[in-house]
Amino acid sequence: MNVIDFFWIFLMVSALQPVLRQKMIEAARQRVIARIERKRRSRVIVLIHRQETMSLLGFPLMRFIDINDSEEVLRAIQLTDPDIPIDLVLHTPGGLVLAALQIARAVKMHPAKVTVFVPHYAMSGGTLIALAADEIVMCKHAVLGPVDPQINQQPAASILRVLQRKNPDEIDDQTLILADIAEKAINQVRMAVSELLAGKMPQEKAEEVARLLCEGTWTHDYPLTPETAQQLGLPVSTDMPVEFVQLLQLYPQPRRGQPTVEYIPTPYRYQQPKAYPKTSSLFGRELG
Repeated sequence: MNVIDFFWIFLMVSALQPVLRQKMIEAARQRVIARIERKRRSRVIVLIHRQETMSLLGFPLMRFIDINDSEEVLRAIQLTDPDIPIDLVLHTPGGLVLAALQIARAVKMHPAKVTVFVPHYAMSGGTLIALAADEIVMCKHAVLGPVDPQINQQPAASILRVLQRKNPDEIDDQTLILADIAEKAINQVRMAVSELLAGKMPQEKAEEVARLLCEGTWTHDYPLTPETAQQLGLPVSTDMPVEFVQLLQLYPQPRRGQPTVEYIPTPYRYQQPKAYPKTSSLFGRELG
């Protein structure tokens, strides 16, 4: 073999490396999912959205809940026996109300227990899906979010407040049309949230929670911590099994250039200092 042969072999290996790495990650995901299902005797469904980039141009593309997602999740639920529990892993910024509500209603109608796991965040439409579950398990620093509708990337509740603060004669027709749509959107989502919470709390409490989440009490990106969710009366716990955190790690964010966060990926655990003065043990690593 000469230098040219080695060059071509190097090119082929370099070209195949990303494909092989992706296949290895996919196989690892399937193994973790299968292990969780055996342990919990459940069907595991994963709905994870990461920011991606166009393969050629490198532009960032934000993934969100869409109709394709609802089709796949509904198919997975339909393929699950009514007596088998479902564990749904959510990591999403939200998305289309139509798609999220389809998933949420399918989750609520499943006869066996449905548990939603939120390792990091499930905002907007993700929260709408979580509200339908029998139990929501979150990491201690994970968050949910309000489900107030957005009209043309503007909060529907804020559009309605324009009518309260200005004389109708001073408002243009386009804003009046948007306000009409905003009012309908808020009413629809509020009724949907009340429907999803029915049976989990008294009806009056469900309507109050629906109003808080849908009518612009907070900004759309406001983080609702596990403590806040529990105060609202939602069935939230923080007993997150480590397997679900490991599963999320197998859906890595595509890297672009220099990483913005970097650390030594090993557990650091505190230990008592040793007797000799020049060396102590801190977080499992010896410092001298």
